[in-house]
Amino acid sequence: MPFRDRTEAGRRLAAELDHLAGADVVVVGLPRGGMVVAAEVAVALRAPLDLVVVRRIPLPAAPEVAMGAVAEGGAVVRDERVTERAGVGAEQFRSALDHEQAELTRRVQRFRGLRPRLPLAGRTAVVVDDGVATGATARAACAAVRACGAARVVLAVPVCAPGAPARLRTAADEVVVVETPEPFRAVSDAYRHFGQVGDDEVVDLLRRAVADRVGATSRRRG
Repeated sequence: MPFRDRTEAGRRLAAELDHLAGADVVVVGLPRGGMVVAAEVAVALRAPLDLVVVRRIPLPAAPEVAMGAVAEGGAVVRDERVTERAGVGAEQFRSALDHEQAELTRRVQRFRGLRPRLPLAGRTAVVVDDGVATGATARAACAAVRACGAARVVLAVPVCAPGAPARLRTAADEVVVVETPEPFRAVSDAYRHFGQVGDDEVVDLLRRAVADRVGATSRRRG
C-alpha cells in the first residue's frame, strides 16, 4: 500500500522503531525529503533531531542512477557495480564527485548555520531517509555518523528496493524497512504525494525540533 506522504511514512516507520524508545538515541535525517520522515520518528521516540548532508553522485550518461555518494565529513561511497558496468574511470568519477562536493558544502553551511552538529559519541544514531534505491547515499550517511563516534547505527527507511536491505547491513548495525515492493522502479512510486522539499522546510523542521526539546526540558524542570 503506498504512503499518503512523507509524514504518514514517518509515522509508520516510527511504529517499527519503538524498541529504541528510551535509549540514548539521536535521529539523523537526510535532507531534504528524509527530514520530513525523520521529524516524525524523532517525535515518536522523544529523541533529538539532527541531519547529515549527503549528495548522490549521478552517472554521467544516466543522471537518475547514482554511481556513488558523498557525505559531510568526507565520507565517499563508490558503487563499483555501477561504475564498472558504465565504464566510468577514476578521473570521471572524481570530476563528478568534485561537482557534488560544491553543492554539499553550500548545504552544510545553510543547515549548520542554525546550530552545531549534535554529539553522537557513544549514542545510537538512527539514520532516516524517505527511501532507498541503490543505497549509495544511505551507506555514505551511515559512514558519516559512525565517523562521528556513534556506538550503534540504525538505518531506517519507509521503502527500499528488494535486495538492498541485505547489502546495507554492512553499513549499519540494524536496518529497518517498512515496505520492499516488487517490482521496484523508484522511491517516489511508494508515495501518493511526493513533492519537493525545500531548504527552508528543512531549516524549519530543525527549528521546531529545537523548540520542542527546549519546551519539554522546561516542563520537566517546572
